[in-house]
Amino acid sequence: MRRALAIGLLSALAAVGAAADTYPQRPITMVVPFAAGGPTDVVARIVAEPMSRALGQQVVIENVTGAGGTTGITRASQATPDGYTIMMGHMGTHGAAPALFKGLKYDPAKSFDPVGLAAGTPIVIVAKKGFPAQDLKGFIEVLKARGPAINQAHAGVGSVSHSTGVLFNSLTGAKPTLVVYRGTGPALNDLMADQVDFMTDQIVNVAPQIAGGTIKAYAIATAERSPSLPDVPTTKEAGLPGYEVSAWNAVFAPKGLPADVRAKLVAALDTALKDPATTKRILELGGTVPKEAEAGPVALQALVEREVARWTPVLRSAVETNP
Repeated sequence: MRRALAIGLLSALAAVGAAADTYPQRPITMVVPFAAGGPTDVVARIVAEPMSRALGQQVVIENVTGAGGTTGITRASQATPDGYTIMMGHMGTHGAAPALFKGLKYDPAKSFDPVGLAAGTPIVIVAKKGFPAQDLKGFIEVLKARGPAINQAHAGVGSVSHSTGVLFNSLTGAKPTLVVYRGTGPALNDLMADQVDFMTDQIVNVAPQIAGGTIKAYAIATAERSPSLPDVPTTKEAGLPGYEVSAWNAVFAPKGLPADVRAKLVAALDTALKDPATTKRILELGGTVPKEAEAGPVALQALVEREVARWTPVLRSAVETNP
């Protein structure tokens, strides 16, 4: 019996090794936890194309929406860890979610095998075009002076505009009235129509409106100015250096992925991000491409741990104050 068990174990290990050697043999599903056409979906489709070429199999996007992205991530985290289901997470699903959603069925730092950072999408502080302030310092002064009389739009609890807006208010001491919308589109429409005063959101969503003059940009929350908005100062230049925020997007797999399979996924993502056409498309959107020190699974694991630690106290305080 012992001999039979030993033979069975060796056979199973050999099968795993063979599967890793031949991976992938069929299309790979990349779960995107947001609707088609949004920033995370766009980034996923940009990197999926060159990853498909590198892997020799199609990377197919599946949009699974709900609960600030946690529905799709929960489903993907429970998939068989064989490399045929991966996911595109982001700052909300793998940083802010533990503080915002009670009973979350995954741990961002423990339930996944990180593959690598795909892109950063910087946050921009924007206001209606007629807002009475010429720079960020003056903007913050008006916010603090007028308090709840100022309306701040966001795309729903758990959205990037919500989380980054809460952090902005925490750092500045502003106490505006939060106005909830079902998505960025309606919130941005009301901002352009002067129905609300300001919001914080991803550059991908607001760059065209800033360029068109329908809304006003006070600062971008990055260390360096964006080529897409060269006239918009960084938050450090504008006087708020502590507010550096990116709604990063990254590829994860369910926990337990065979090492050889993960290595192939890491290599495919790395190849995709070194493709000049991929880089060009990300930069044209206003996004950033990971630098060498930011790339790979080790750096991504560290990023997730930092983000959870960063967002948890700020957002829990906000939830307790405004349940």
